[in-house]
Amino acid sequence: MIDVQHVSKRYGGYLAVEDVSFHVPQGQILGFLGPNGAGKTTTMRMITGYMPPSSGTVTIAGYDIFSQSLQARRHIGYLPETVPLYTDMTVRSYLDFQGTIHGLKDPHKRGRVNTVIERMRLDEYADTYIGKLSKGYRQRVGIGQAIIHEPDVLVLDEPTIGIDPIQVVETRQLIKELGQDHTIILSTHILPEVSMVCQRVVIINEGQIVAADTADSLSAKLGGPERVRLLVRGPAREVAGAVRDLPGVQTVEHEATGTEGVDRFLVACRMGRDLRPQLAAVITQHKWDLLELQAIGMSLEDIFLRLTTSEELPANA
Repeated sequence: MIDVQHVSKRYGGYLAVEDVSFHVPQGQILGFLGPNGAGKTTTMRMITGYMPPSSGTVTIAGYDIFSQSLQARRHIGYLPETVPLYTDMTVRSYLDFQGTIHGLKDPHKRGRVNTVIERMRLDEYADTYIGKLSKGYRQRVGIGQAIIHEPDVLVLDEPTIGIDPIQVVETRQLIKELGQDHTIILSTHILPEVSMVCQRVVIINEGQIVAADTADSLSAKLGGPERVRLLVRGPAREVAGAVRDLPGVQTVEHEATGTEGVDRFLVACRMGRDLRPQLAAVITQHKWDLLELQAIGMSLEDIFLRLTTSEELPANA
């Protein structure tokens, strides 16, 4: 549905994006990540047709975003980080206006406006001026204008930035629901958001793609110490010492003490070593109670930091 091939962007002598390629199939929610200045916003603007690339191609639903711009844009809904809302219009009149811009005709347009208001859970505020809405409800209106014309592709730039925690949860759920009908690129700095919402991740750093895969696959590829979380009822210092003495254990971190003498530990083992049988054995040998033993992969935050702070890691695009 979205195909980016060998795209580069130069600003004079500065190469902001270099040879970026990735594909987003129909129905997938893709998390697009990168530190500030990595080329993320520039890439998003090229995908939406806001600016042309210096080289390479972008196709949306089979249409080239530049040589077939009008056809391609009919398939795109875009929520920029700063939503261009007209605060002196009501929610209903604004969505009606956006429907007109996208070429919708009555009665289909009226039906779409009502459908979007219902889907964005804006029924109570349909005839409220946008300037009187909270930031969270303005974001809903922004998403509403992005889907008013039923596009195949949604490009959402920081959709939950600056809204309260309850609205964040509701917006994330809304994005997951939209993923049933749309192919979505979600750009965000909130890494847990990607883990909760996205099926696949693309990470860009210094203008180049350094990873493109699921978070679980990236964790397996990057390796690093295997980690196991233990929940044990027993003397914490003795438990930590016995676990630390096992061959292959690198570190033992005492994370927390719970009720009734239960302690939680995070054990880092050498790469490729599954020490869960040995951990279970040493705890039972000492007649301590093993309440939990769970292998833990690298978090998305770990992956992001490794890929954007080390120059030695190979690209996985």
